[in-house]
Amino acid sequence: MYQAANDRYEKMAYVRCGKSGLKLPAISLGLWHNFGDTGVYENMKEILFTAFDNGIVHFDLANNYGPAYGSAEKNFGKILKEELGMYRDELLISTKAGFDMWEGPYGNWGSRKYLLSSLDQSLKRMGLDYVDIFYHHRMDPETPLEETMGALASAVQSGKALYVGLSNYDGPTLEKAEAILRDLKCPFVINQNRYSIFDRTIEKNGLKDTAKKLEKGIIAFSPLAQGLLTDRYLKGIPEDSRIMTDGRFLKKSALTEEKLVKIRELNGLAAGRGQTLAEMALSWILKDGIVTSVLVGASKPEQVLDNIKAIQNTEFTEEELRKIDELSLD
Repeated sequence: MYQAANDRYEKMAYVRCGKSGLKLPAISLGLWHNFGDTGVYENMKEILFTAFDNGIVHFDLANNYGPAYGSAEKNFGKILKEELGMYRDELLISTKAGFDMWEGPYGNWGSRKYLLSSLDQSLKRMGLDYVDIFYHHRMDPETPLEETMGALASAVQSGKALYVGLSNYDGPTLEKAEAILRDLKCPFVINQNRYSIFDRTIEKNGLKDTAKKLEKGIIAFSPLAQGLLTDRYLKGIPEDSRIMTDGRFLKKSALTEEKLVKIRELNGLAAGRGQTLAEMALSWILKDGIVTSVLVGASKPEQVLDNIKAIQNTEFTEEELRKIDELSLD
């Protein structure tokens, strides 16, 4: 039976999530990749154990993480039952609904029927009575925002979620949603959005500024741009890389010669800071205190340890920031 490291809380920084009472580790672990039925179960356990032993208490899932859909939650639930259950009250477990999950008109988007049914399924797969955070996974252009936010409020009122969050929203829609949730007295605390040196969408669509104004947290996913902001591609595309083996999220066309030149220059800048490119990319996201936590993935335990190093140096000079902007903005 797994026993957590006694010094686990000495290795991580914890950041208040907006104006709420909730604190998140500066580095959180996402189970988007490597925890589905194509993963190796013993490796999943070692990744989770390494994360928790180093103070990562937040594990982020969604209903359709896999493959197959639901399998990441199922595998996580098995590990929770067999190994981590005694630490449940030390863990922050989140899940989401909003993307395609099952066939028919009720298995997608943002209806009340879909969200609450999906949450029930997620809880069953993980063997939980509640999740700590339940997110709506993306904006729905057709369902009234009042219905979707009402479903999130119902999840809390029923005791099946402690807090709620929004994922992949923009600034204007966030502001409207926050007003509805405030009227419903629903504890909305966090936004989850893609953010990296190479993806500044939340700076352009108002999400980052609005979250700061409303005093809500942000957790950033894909902080390494699906591996581009690592040393993985400095010499080209390895045969065993994600580009070659799984083109769903990172396509070969994304790694142009121009992009490769920028990656190499960013790598040199990171080296000058005494960091790897990945460490600098994570540190950059945390630099201004607006982003609460960075959500990392891992295919092996060593990657978790490498990512945690990023919290040791989140200070950047004006010249470093200017150079990063030059190399990242199109």
